[in-house]
Amino acid sequence: MSGIFDVIKKDATSCARRGVLHTRRGDIQTPIFMPVGTRGSVKAVSPAELDELQAQIILGNTYHLFLRPGLEVIKAAGGLHKFINFKKPILTDSGGFQVFSLASLRKIMPDGVKFASHIDGSRFFLGPVESMHIQKTLDSDIVMAFDECTPYPATFEQALKSLQITSRWERMSREQPLNDGQLRFGIVQGSTFEELRKRSAREIVNIGFDGYAIGGVSVGESEKEMMEAVDAAAPELPENAPRYLMGVGTPRQIVESVARGVDMFDCVLPTRLGRHGGAYVGYGETINVKAGRYSMDFSPIEEGCQCYACRNFTRAYIRHLLNVGEILGMRLLTLHNLHYYINLAANIRKSIEEGTFAEFRQKFSAAM
Repeated sequence: MSGIFDVIKKDATSCARRGVLHTRRGDIQTPIFMPVGTRGSVKAVSPAELDELQAQIILGNTYHLFLRPGLEVIKAAGGLHKFINFKKPILTDSGGFQVFSLASLRKIMPDGVKFASHIDGSRFFLGPVESMHIQKTLDSDIVMAFDECTPYPATFEQALKSLQITSRWERMSREQPLNDGQLRFGIVQGSTFEELRKRSAREIVNIGFDGYAIGGVSVGESEKEMMEAVDAAAPELPENAPRYLMGVGTPRQIVESVARGVDMFDCVLPTRLGRHGGAYVGYGETINVKAGRYSMDFSPIEEGCQCYACRNFTRAYIRHLLNVGEILGMRLLTLHNLHYYINLAANIRKSIEEGTFAEFRQKFSAAM
């Protein structure tokens, strides 16, 4: 579909680009980091706080929302946005990742997957037809095609078989009806094999989607293999469509992927690390705020940071909260880490606009 994505500035030293993705609930400035709200909530964070963090879009998950609270509840509420009181765009994953992550609870069939619920063992079927219907009912703004997330490691033959399944399911996904204004993204698979990544990208582009994702990464492979997968797939994807690297990643991985032409990212790392006492600082470094050396440290998590936690509290206080089991400690670190990631994307956009992305990228490489 034309007119969905505009590239407004390209970096002279790499494939990085500054763009705008147009959705029915507002424009999304890219490159963008999208907080993960799998079950209809970004962990430990309210919608009001997401607004304060300037989150432009969040994620939900088809599989989990289908199981609980169920389509009947969300439909009666008027859709996912109204149910969770989030007014900005929402992207929903198709459930394809659960084909990978719940391997012991599923059986792959020609037209989808038979699952045993991880909650109570009840059996149900999820395929392209069902996934698209669920996402239509959720009324998310960006709908992901149903795919098989290829496990790692995989042989060439296994990856090829998985790619063929994904291509079949994505053709079926493309044929299903959606609501007016919902955008539909296809997903590239192919594991760690350059030939298969290129083949998958070409097949998905030939089917025709509003945007394109690179999936099957951050599933156990090395960072080198991850970047090689992006190197293989990204050049095959249309210039005038958004490119989304699913489930990635560390700050450095995001910067390096932007340099390869990727526009959109999501990852559970900022919220997960925060719940375990960790904070992102500087150029992708992490600190463990639980550590004893911070017991008398009355400086903020990061000097100069403008997040709510850093404006109001000290490392010593947050360490105290964590060590006595107070939920506020985890919330403050989560808010800081989400601010870090969202601000990282904003700084990437600024550096592309100002022609300084190469220097920005080098700082992250040097920090490693």
